[in-house]
Amino acid sequence: MRKLVVLLGALFLSTSAFAFHCPADMKKIDEALAKNPKLTVEQMSEVKNLRAEGEVLHKAGKHQESVETLGKAMKILGV
Repeated sequence: MRKLVVLLGALFLSTSAFAFHCPADMKKIDEALAKNPKLTVEQMSEVKNLRAEGEVLHKAGKHQESVETLGKAMKILGV
């Protein structure tokens, strides 16, 4: 029983960590976009789409998927 409680606690904490990670990533993307990065029109469109998708995933509670999606946008931006 004790192992189960510890396991569930660890799972909860890791999920919470991802939940807080998403807004930080969105902020980094927004700040990078505000600096008018030198991207092609296609890259800019992809970054904006990934940023929007990441926010939708975050709000849906799919934090791991959100972090991965936002990571793709940050990679294009070089953040």
